[in-house]
Amino acid sequence: MADGGGAPPPPTAAQAAVMHRESRWLGQGYADITKLRELAAKHERLSSRNQQRAARISTKIEKIRHVAAVLREKSQAVLARIPDLESEIAQHDRDIKARNERTGGIVIGSDVTNLQYRIRKLQQKVVDLQHKSRTLEHRAAMKTQKTAELKVKVDRFLEMSRLEEQEAVTYRQRADRLQMATQGEVAARLTGTPEGLPPPPPPGLP
Repeated sequence: MADGGGAPPPPTAAQAAVMHRESRWLGQGYADITKLRELAAKHERLSSRNQQRAARISTKIEKIRHVAAVLREKSQAVLARIPDLESEIAQHDRDIKARNERTGGIVIGSDVTNLQYRIRKLQQKVVDLQHKSRTLEHRAAMKTQKTAELKVKVDRFLEMSRLEEQEAVTYRQRADRLQMATQGEVAARLTGTPEGLPPPPPPGLP
């Protein structure tokens, strides 16, 4: 008398072939999911790498901007010394005029020539300071131009990072959809009703 506790009959060759195909299909599905997640991780890594490059260049930009600001401050400090020199030149001119008026301009003494020499030295110093100030300004302008060029690189790296992140999101979404479909298929097979297939027709219908 059968009590229902016996071992199930071994699968037939056709059933074994179907089970093998299903197992292989599921295995391929999980392999595809793994590959998609690997590609997503790869694009995420590239995205963060581009962000890292952009951050480093941004730090360099701020450093160069600081140097440019220091150069401009030095340039202004150099120019600030010129008014005192010009005032001293004007004073020497007044002294020369006063001494020439005492002699009627006929005799030019050594005191006058000494003042004229001092004026020329001060004028040369003014020109030197102007040149130094302009040199500092030029260096500052070159630094500013460099920051503009680097800013273009930052924008390019950030754009590349954004595109890589979009690719990563796309691969993650594909992997999620495939995983949900595979899990649904597995659940349907475990319950005995293949997901996505219509129920069998009632007996007697073609």
